[in-house]
Amino acid sequence: MLTALLFDLDGTLTDTDTLHLQAFRQLLREHDGRELSQAQFEAQVSGRANGELFAELFAGASAEQRQALAERKEALFRSLSPCLEPLPGLLHLLEHAQAHALGVCVVTNAPRLNAEHMLNAMGLGQRFEHVLVADELARPKPDPLPYLTGLQRLGAEAAQALAFEDSLPGVTAAHGAGIFTVGVATTQTPARLRAAGAGLEIEDFNDPALWALIGARQ
Repeated sequence: MLTALLFDLDGTLTDTDTLHLQAFRQLLREHDGRELSQAQFEAQVSGRANGELFAELFAGASAEQRQALAERKEALFRSLSPCLEPLPGLLHLLEHAQAHALGVCVVTNAPRLNAEHMLNAMGLGQRFEHVLVADELARPKPDPLPYLTGLQRLGAEAAQALAFEDSLPGVTAAHGAGIFTVGVATTQTPARLRAAGAGLEIEDFNDPALWALIGARQ
């Protein structure tokens, strides 16, 4: 029986990858004149936590410098996203969850300032019971710990839950936690999402296949 829904944020609740790409491009140009292609962003950046990512992008920088660069990038992203649109069908799914007493939780590799900003920019700041961010846990996605923690907070078993993810690290994490994972094909192809462990791929939350899955589990 379905009791819990766990959601990634960037690219899953709202399509933000274009804005993150713009912020990274501005940061890299400011820092050392580097360019970042769409393909590089999709393969090396999308969905990853900042700690590991910035250590890789700025290998010669100190920890303090990398933290400052990460904070600059996220400030750029927030300035580019004063308002955000929820992915089609999301509000209906959240209303369905409320009507059926399903627990809902955000599980994200984004920093807390970004997570709170994005939820408020969508008008969803009060809609989730818990908002778990990777830098407040011991390990980020693709480790399953963030999703295992989400299940624990909601008091749910993996078999009672669905996870929604758009990135390969996120799908890997949710699948590794034993949760049936719905891949949202905003940033990756359905084939890549399935290869990472998604059991279903959808374009948005209006997809009839999603509602058939939910109906079969209730």
